[in-house]
This record gives sequence, structure tokens and C-alpha cells, in this order.
Amino acid sequence: MGKNQINVALFGLGRIGQMHAENLTNHKSFYLKYTFDINKKLAKKFSKKFDTININNTGKAFRDKNIDLIFITSSTSTHIKFLKEAVKFKKIVFCEKPLDLNIDKVNKCLREIKKYKPKIQLGFNRRYDPGHNSIKQELSRGKIGKLEKIIITSRDPAPPSLNYLKVSGGIFKDMMIHDFDLLRFYLEKDEIENIFTTASNISDKKFDKIKDYELASCLLKSKKGVQCIITNSRHCSFGYDQRVELFGSKGMLISGNKSENETEIFTKNNTSQRKPLLNFFIDRYVDAYRLQLDELALYSRTKKSPISSFEDGRRALIIANAASSSLKLKKQIKIKF
Repeated sequence: MGKNQINVALFGLGRIGQMHAENLTNHKSFYLKYTFDINKKLAKKFSKKFDTININNTGKAFRDKNIDLIFITSSTSTHIKFLKEAVKFKKIVFCEKPLDLNIDKVNKCLREIKKYKPKIQLGFNRRYDPGHNSIKQELSRGKIGKLEKIIITSRDPAPPSLNYLKVSGGIFKDMMIHDFDLLRFYLEKDEIENIFTTASNISDKKFDKIKDYELASCLLKSKKGVQCIITNSRHCSFGYDQRVELFGSKGMLISGNKSENETEIFTKNNTSQRKPLLNFFIDRYVDAYRLQLDELALYSRTKKSPISSFEDGRRALIIANAASSSLKLKKQIKIKF
């Protein structure tokens, strides 16, 4: 433990929690002191790997006055409970998305924690991606004039396990919620006004059994009239397909995919054949997760607000709920925040 390091307790050692634990361990600003998971075998294994104190009760971390930051990467249903407790103990909070699947619980939480003036950063990592963030900066500089259209393509290489999908909250709250947040990131104060949704299952009928979708698309419009199009797929045969296009009155900005490297091959049989796309979100967004921690360190030590907040999480969930309502009612839904 370094003299000026930020002391952290991390709750939840699933796939995303393990990644965060490793990143925290490797980051000079943080000292990962405690780890917790309800799976005791898993908890012991990874506390040994990351050289942390494995706690059986989260209360120990809350009561430890030396702990500065509670890092919540546990199952979604536990997020609000841990967040409220952390805030009461005056801890800084990092919470993975979504805040919860129930907007009423999120709104109630907001009312309860306001009096503590909490410091909370939300895990919308795509805001921190160098490419996605760079086009935001160029947009702000007026590079493409007035923003007129946003197109976001988001396709996973393969769907998560069926067990995960059953509790994920569905494609809008689990997957597309990242894209709803990214829209708001580019639109800034120009909020989303309405949404129309369509979804279907074509290649993988298991989604029918759990009343979820492998394919979904949304058409949204902002108050200033900016047209926003999001297309999602739970499968993509050629890798992790993540692209953003900002179209304006004077031009266009694009943040594209990442490949294994930038090599191109030219032969008599192929022209400009490139390396495959990265095939896993942790690889695709490795820089984003690092930059997210950089900002968390700055946020922990100063009054600088994070670019991804509790309110961003709340509003993304409201849009996700509206997407589900639009699909169910087969009509455009007006969004109220």
C-alpha cells in the first residue's frame, strides 16, 4: 500500500469484477484491500490471486475508516443496497451499470442519498473509449457543424449464457443501455424526446423461450430534432462490432472497430484483407477501462465531476424502459425524465 493510494473494497468477482480487480491492482493510484463475493470458493481463489483480504461480510469494508472507495461489480439486484450503504458511510462509490432494473428503486435511492451529497461514478465505460471520446471532442469544437444524426452499431460476437440472459433484464437494459448512454453523451443538454423500437429473433430461437431478443433497433429523436439510430445484435460472426457515426451540417465523424493490429494484406486473391476484429469487450475497451480508472482517481481526490454519473445511469434506464414499452405497444413513446 502506497502512502497516497486510494484504498478500495470491491464487491463481486464475476467476469467484470475480476477484470476490474486486476485493473485496480495494476493501477498506481489504487490499493485493493478487500474483495467480497457470495461464492466463497471464488472469493478465496481471487483474494489469493490479487493479494487482498477476503471478507465474508461487506460490513467490515463499510466500517473500515481507511477504506475510501467501494467498487460495486456484484449482481445488478445488489447495486442499490450496496450503494446506499456506502454513501451512508461516506465512501466514494464506483457502480457498474445498470443501477437497477427497476426505475422506482433508482428514484427512491436518489431521494434517500441526496442529503449525503455522494460521490458516485457509474460504469459506462464507452464514454472513455479513446475513439468514441475523441469524436465527442471534435463535435464540441464544431468540426462537423450542427449535429444532425447519430448512428450507433453494437454487435456482440456471441450471446452470454442462458442463465445470465434470464436475469439480465433483457437486451435494452443489459446491452443497449450502453448505447442509450452514449447518445446522451454526444447530445449533451439536448435530451432524447421520443423513441420507436423494433426487435426480432431469427437465428437463435432460445431468446423466444426467455421473452428476449437477439436483434433490436431503435429510432430516437432529440428535442432539437437530431435523429438517432441504434442497432444491436447478440451475435456477430466476424467479431465485436462497435461503431459510432456522427453526421453534421459540415461533415461526419466516425469511431470505428479495433482489430488485432492494423496490418493489411494484398494478394492476387484478396485486396486490403485486414486482421480480425477483437472478439471480447474487455479487449475492445481495454483503454476505456484504464482511462475510466484514471478519472475515478482524479474524482476521488478533487471536486471534478465524472463524465458518467448516477443521473446518467438513471436516465439511460428510463430510455431502456421506453424502448421496451414502444416494442410492446408498437408505437412511438414520449420520454419523460
